Amino acid sequence: MIITPENLGSVQFRKDYNVRFSYVAGAMAKGISSVKLVTSMSKSGYLSFYGTGGMSLLEIEEALKKIKSILKNNESYGMNVLANLSNLKHEMDLVNLLLDYDVHNIEASAFVQITPSLVKFRLKGLHVDNNRKIISNNRIIAKVSRPEIALLFLNPAPSEIVNKLLLNNHISQKEADLSQKIPLASDICVEADSAGHTDMGVTSVLLPTIIRLRDKMQEKYNFYNFVRIGSGGGIGTPEAAACAFLLGADFIVTGSINQCTVEAGTSDIVKDMLQDINIQDTAYAPAGDMFELGSKIQVLKRGVLFPMRANKLYDIWRVYSSLDQIPSVMQREIQDRYLKRSFDEVYQETKSYYLKELPEEIEKAEKFPKIKMALIFRWYFIYAMRIALKGEGDKIDYQVHTGPAMGAYNQWIKKTSLENWRNRYVNKISEDLMLACSEYLNKKFQVFFPNH
Repeated sequence: MIITPENLGSVQFRKDYNVRFSYVAGAMAKGISSVKLVTSMSKSGYLSFYGTGGMSLLEIEEALKKIKSILKNNESYGMNVLANLSNLKHEMDLVNLLLDYDVHNIEASAFVQITPSLVKFRLKGLHVDNNRKIISNNRIIAKVSRPEIALLFLNPAPSEIVNKLLLNNHISQKEADLSQKIPLASDICVEADSAGHTDMGVTSVLLPTIIRLRDKMQEKYNFYNFVRIGSGGGIGTPEAAACAFLLGADFIVTGSINQCTVEAGTSDIVKDMLQDINIQDTAYAPAGDMFELGSKIQVLKRGVLFPMRANKLYDIWRVYSSLDQIPSVMQREIQDRYLKRSFDEVYQETKSYYLKELPEEIEKAEKFPKIKMALIFRWYFIYAMRIALKGEGDKIDYQVHTGPAMGAYNQWIKKTSLENWRNRYVNKISEDLMLACSEYLNKKFQVFFPNH
């Protein structure tokens, strides 16, 4: 058998998503995985996800309108849903928007518990066809990096959430009745060593473990379509992609390498920085959206001070109970060098935003100084990402999410036309990677099985 890009991974994955390849371009927040990126991938036969994280509903709706105006031939695409435990209403409003626009694929990121919005999306339209087969038109690819989180998505939707959605007329009785006959996720992406919330996992450990967990849950429930398991994080070379498929991945997900392309929605300055990094040029830093939980993400280290400063802010927040307790010298350093404005100025800006979006957070901040300190420190993360996206301000504060796959890719295509990011088109990167992966596997197959 000759391995080709078209026969790598799961046949059913390609059929369900109506794509040529078992390859996904994962979402990158703030629209970095942009309309151009998503539509380019979709037109080339790949599944990709628009990065909704940190964006308003109006911005997301505008992006949806553009995507749907371009994709008119039943091409597949999806939208990211980033966990937002502090604002479940926004999460539900986003899902309602996606349902209104007939979006059938979502990528669920950073979830540590199942929320009503996820359940509603999965169950809407659930029905039985003439052959008594349960049909679910809405698919969830859940990004996970821990077995206990994977287990949440491998089970049917929690009955208490289903009952509440039914009571509030979010789903029908038929949808509620069928809810226990399908897993919550259609697919799971096992994330390791990526720019997302990955717990610093290792693919060779995580992927087989979660595949075994999937098999155990499939044996328990005997679902008609069992959950497919994919691999994401660290995939920037043919060898890395081959490893994922050999470990049993039904599909692969790329992220970091797509940020350094013509279509990516970030600044040229960031792309200039990314095209030159190596595998050692990243570091772990606190995640701004999960600051108080101590969750870590991977970011660019070379040429910036963001990871060092972000980790220091988290350490200060852990040690002190209020801004007033922080030594005066340290207070001046944070305000002058990190925030480049006073604590009060940052708080007033933050307060103005939260009073419109989530007033209860300000009520808590006014009562509890540690919460107020966290809000002020989290502002730095928003600021650091904003100036990077726009290519403004001092580069040393840029927050650029990326993993070592970016450096590995740079080394792979060194001294080719793709060395310059201005020649890197996201569909071209995908085609090259899948083709080289299949060629690599064919060569290895001939080495180990020369008589076949």
